[in-house]
Amino acid sequence: MAEIKTKKHDGDVMAFLNAIPEERKRNDAIAITQMMQEATGYEPKMWGTSIIGFDEYHYKYDSGHEADMCLIGFSPRKQNLTLYITQNFDKYESLFNKLGKYKTSKACIYINKLDDVDTSVLKKLITEAYKDAKKTYKK
Repeated sequence: MAEIKTKKHDGDVMAFLNAIPEERKRNDAIAITQMMQEATGYEPKMWGTSIIGFDEYHYKYDSGHEADMCLIGFSPRKQNLTLYITQNFDKYESLFNKLGKYKTSKACIYINKLDDVDTSVLKKLITEAYKDAKKTYKK
């Protein structure tokens, strides 16, 4: 079985954030870190090389593959800010309708910059999605 690359480690979150070369993206990433920390009550942790995660859960697939992962998190990627907060987009349709400019994939929300979205709606989305994930993935 392949080695899991996205593991929690003691990397310095602020050093990682401060190393983001583009000032706007760096400031946006710091703001999202604060939003997620407020929503979860957890300190940010580095997961792998580029994910900032909060809280954690253990998963196991029928195939036998299992690992730990952050319950919610994000990555300040070169192309966008990638948020890992929900896979249940339908449940939050009313919030997404008010969010602003974003894209989604199966399990990610992509935002180019925080100016493209209503940050009060984003905070609510993060908070609600975290509460639901916490219920779903009880330890």
